[in-house]
Amino acid sequence: MWQGTIESINIADSAKAPMRALVEVRAIPGVGLEGDRYARQQGTFYKPEPDYELTLIEAEAIEALSRDCAIELPPGDARRNLVTRGVPLNHLVAKEFFIGDVKIRGLRLCEPCDHLQQLTERPGLIKGLLHRGGLRAQILSEGTIRVGAVVRA
Repeated sequence: MWQGTIESINIADSAKAPMRALVEVRAIPGVGLEGDRYARQQGTFYKPEPDYELTLIEAEAIEALSRDCAIELPPGDARRNLVTRGVPLNHLVAKEFFIGDVKIRGLRLCEPCDHLQQLTERPGLIKGLLHRGGLRAQILSEGTIRVGAVVRA
């Protein structure tokens, strides 16, 4: 059994807008994170589907990108809502888990794309994050997610 934590929370007001870090955010089922571009239906790839409610990436993947590919990427620049530590995100596809008291369902991997590479202006990012670009997830219960919150199965 594993147990991890939330290291950072990041949202953007609109498509291509810079991500901004928060200490806490309200998670709303069927909507997303309050104030985020996808909750406001303004994300680049917005569709009214559950896998656009929440995205996560492992801090370890960002560190590996630096170590293995010499690409420095601040957590917010990954353009994922939550950065975790100690959470095996790839193993959470089709599984339910908790972030604090908020119930989440992992839906599919969030593979890196050309859009992310262009926004970050970091050639090689796609290859460096392939199969470790994070998780798309659905919010199943309303609540507040905080930096430092425990993530558990």
